[in-house]
Amino acid sequence: MKEEETAADTASGKNARYLKLQVRALVALAACAVTVLLSVGHEVFVPVALALLFALVLSRPVEALHRRGLPRSVSAILMLVMLLTIIGVTLNAVAGPAQEWFAGLPQTLQTIERKVRPVQKALSRIKLLTSRADALASANAAPQHSSPSPAAPNATAPMSAADVLVETRSGLVSTITVIILTLFLLSGGPPMLARMVAALAADVHATHVLKVIEAIRSELGRYYGTVALINLALGVATGVTMMLLGLPNAFLWGTMAAVLNFVPYVGSATTLVILSVVALVCFDSIGRIAAVPASYLALATIEGQIVQPLLVGHRLELNPLLVFLAVWFGGWMWGIAGIAIAVPSLVALKVAAEHSHRGQPLVEFLSPGRPKSRRVGRQSKPQ
Repeated sequence: MKEEETAADTASGKNARYLKLQVRALVALAACAVTVLLSVGHEVFVPVALALLFALVLSRPVEALHRRGLPRSVSAILMLVMLLTIIGVTLNAVAGPAQEWFAGLPQTLQTIERKVRPVQKALSRIKLLTSRADALASANAAPQHSSPSPAAPNATAPMSAADVLVETRSGLVSTITVIILTLFLLSGGPPMLARMVAALAADVHATHVLKVIEAIRSELGRYYGTVALINLALGVATGVTMMLLGLPNAFLWGTMAAVLNFVPYVGSATTLVILSVVALVCFDSIGRIAAVPASYLALATIEGQIVQPLLVGHRLELNPLLVFLAVWFGGWMWGIAGIAIAVPSLVALKVAAEHSHRGQPLVEFLSPGRPKSRRVGRQSKPQ
């Protein structure tokens, strides 16, 4: 009897492991299928995702106005009008300097080439010495056959007026779709979510789902509201610093620093590179050229290491590697919209995992460093 029970337990264990492997394989296939679907149907899914993001971020001020007696629809329209006005005013102020820089791009490239020429000559000499050493080392080698000259690249055809019209129409339709969906989501608010979830799930599951959605809405709104204020302060500080250093179009660089700082790591690095190039074009002194990236690097370090942890806190911190991979994958799949949605998706996923009974492993996976609970547990072990 014992041998039969042991054999039965062994068979049941093998079946359980086989079922787990099957479930993991199905989950992997489902993830691949969803990724392909999102990539192929990006024209449909991108406006919906952006509308959800805007609705989650703007829901807190809309609900605050609603608690003061203003209808949700009026609050939603007011918040969208304010957001679009801020974006329009900023774009109008930045458009002029940006057009000037793009118009003078050939002269800018010539200036960069002239100033980088000494470094290029030094690198050419190093390359020449290296090639001579390789030639002396391979003196007995057979002569290489001359490679055929590459064919001249075909000149790209200029974009026709019809192509421009199609691109403009597509962007306009997507923008209008985002605005309308955001308005509907903000006007409906929690009551609309409650009706939709209650129609698709049982009472217990619907209550839990509503709690998770409310937590995501609250945390994302608080998180990105604070981050927006921090980035605004960083943009102002960058603009004032660039103006004091004598860099032209300081408002343009401050706006660029504030906007790009919404993209972790990549945004700050991009701003640093662009400011370095602009300083190289505008200044001749090495000290003034180095002062521009050094000043921005100091401001970004204070913002990232002191201000943001102090105001945002550590609870919603994410693993830097996962953030970089999410930004890269989102940009590869959806372009700029994917980059904008990547980090909010990770934050929402972490908040949802925190409110799940089985979400602790996912929380630990998304968090940076070693979890606090494990550190406490290991320290509490008897010696």
